[in-house]
Amino acid sequence: MIVSLLRIQNLSKSFGGVQALHDIELEIQPGEVHALCGENGAGKSTLIKILGGVVKPDSGSVFFDGVPMEFGNVRGAEALGIAVMHQESVAFPHLNAVDNLFVGRELRRFGGLLDRAAMRAKTKAMLSRLGESLNLDQAVETFPLAQRQMIGIARALLQDCRLLVMDEPTASLSGRETSVLFECLRQLRREGVSVLYVSHRLREVFDLADRITVLRDGAWVSTDACRELSEPDLIQRMVGRAISEKAGKTTSVQNSGVPSLVLRGLTSQPEFQDVSLDVFPGEILGLGGLVGAGRSEVARCVFGVDSYDSGSIEIEGTPLAVGSVEESCQAGVALVPEDRQHEGLIQSMSIRENLGLPWLRKLSSFGFVNRGRMRDLASESVARLDVKYRGLGDAVSFLSGGNQQKVVLGKWLAGNPKVLILDEPTRGVDVGAKEEVYGLVRRLAAEGVAVLLISSDLPELIRLSDRINVMCEGRIAGELLSGEISEESILRLALPKEGAFGGGIKR
Repeated sequence: MIVSLLRIQNLSKSFGGVQALHDIELEIQPGEVHALCGENGAGKSTLIKILGGVVKPDSGSVFFDGVPMEFGNVRGAEALGIAVMHQESVAFPHLNAVDNLFVGRELRRFGGLLDRAAMRAKTKAMLSRLGESLNLDQAVETFPLAQRQMIGIARALLQDCRLLVMDEPTASLSGRETSVLFECLRQLRREGVSVLYVSHRLREVFDLADRITVLRDGAWVSTDACRELSEPDLIQRMVGRAISEKAGKTTSVQNSGVPSLVLRGLTSQPEFQDVSLDVFPGEILGLGGLVGAGRSEVARCVFGVDSYDSGSIEIEGTPLAVGSVEESCQAGVALVPEDRQHEGLIQSMSIRENLGLPWLRKLSSFGFVNRGRMRDLASESVARLDVKYRGLGDAVSFLSGGNQQKVVLGKWLAGNPKVLILDEPTRGVDVGAKEEVYGLVRRLAAEGVAVLLISSDLPELIRLSDRINVMCEGRIAGELLSGEISEESILRLALPKEGAFGGGIKR
């Protein structure tokens, strides 16, 4: 008889009267990849935090290799062989990759001195295993989100673990990086390591997992062998209803008149060069390409976060100042950034305050914020977007990923933007919340908002976009009209071709 590596019995946890987990049962076998699926708020992250020793449950038990696990002890969980990679990076942004991998478990030489050479060599080897070659002396905060994610994965893999818990590990990764990671996980499975894999990307789940457990509203729904489930069945178990796969395009956009957004020859070396595009009122223009192609950098320049070397940006025919977020906002530009945790929200502030931050001048009189007007604005925003919350005064960090994303959207929609830039708008968002975001984007376009959509999720890009411009190595590689759009045509333009653009553009 095979003893389960991990056995969870009757596990329950509540926070302030909200039941996050209720009598959860789960078993993971040695050498198994076990997927954990469910909408945001289903209890997945709470369960992961309990396994990692961060949170103590109210009741229930966890047995690891037949031995009862001590709760609320991070080092104890690590000593058992449990390595946890949380959804949002826990890296120390001001430290380099070596320090991030070894913080709290530094290698030492005789006499207690840090063995920096050994730590550097192991960091380089682990990143190389993941297909990454990074400057090991560079602060982690200076890397793109995808590279920060790979550093977090490397830290988790560095631990000599028996159970690797991964929460949305590929949310910011390219297809190439995802393939490399999957091969690492399959090798770990061959070595007898178990993996608890949490992802909203259902294609990945079916590609990788042996069994799938579904949670809904903090309760166990089902556990099945992967081969016995179809994707529609899995989605229905996750959300409790069938999800429509309609494309959702309700209008035919006529690209006539004055474009809402015009870029001409926009260049910011070495990130991107000679980028020109138009986005018309009521149109969703997709911007595709591999991670590192320069898409997010273009968005940051349009919003005024970064300056650029040459070229021009116009909003409804009026030139936009270089590097001014304030002027971009006044012109009607809004940006929903890729990294909502660090760039889209202030986690310690309330839902009400996050929604009101961009509009403090409008909400103030004689230098003082009118709290009543801020409350009214926030109430209107959460109602419009159907945000699930307890109180507007609660910290935004208490919200699920999908509801946090709605708050990021809501704070800009309050200003009725002319141009809405969405950078990976459903990263780490469950299938139910994705449908809500898709519907919202389509409604905004129908109201005349020009939408620039950046997404590495090809089905999402295809489903929402009226046209798609594809970037490769910092340039626009081509445009795809409605009848030309497919995953194959996007990838054909996105993949680098030897000698296509010459040197000088960093990937």
